Amino acid sequence: MAATASMRWGAFRSIASALRALTRSGGPGLGERLRALPRLARATLRGEYAGTSRGRLALLLAAVVYVISPLDLMPEMFFSVFGLADDAVVVSWIAATVVNETERFLTWEKARDNLVPGEVVG
Repeated sequence: MAATASMRWGAFRSIASALRALTRSGGPGLGERLRALPRLARATLRGEYAGTSRGRLALLLAAVVYVISPLDLMPEMFFSVFGLADDAVVVSWIAATVVNETERFLTWEKARDNLVPGEVVG
């Protein structure tokens, strides 16, 4: 029981941390971050952006499918609170990952857009 409570509090702390990053003054909002996800995926799959990997994107997609899937490792119907704990942990990981990955990607994108193309002669 203590392990489940610890997992739940860890999940809540992770979500709270992601929410703080989302609401930080001057930072990108949730809408901007969600709109950046397809660009992040495309840039990663094309090899343009090295800030994340294809495997991490696949893991993020698998986590989303797991949460929305009716199949569950610990079904809520049988395990009550314990069944919700695994979903809470996965949702908190998704939230933290989306916030962190989009933070780095949007910074990279802004830096890339500020580059002036040209030839450097040495």
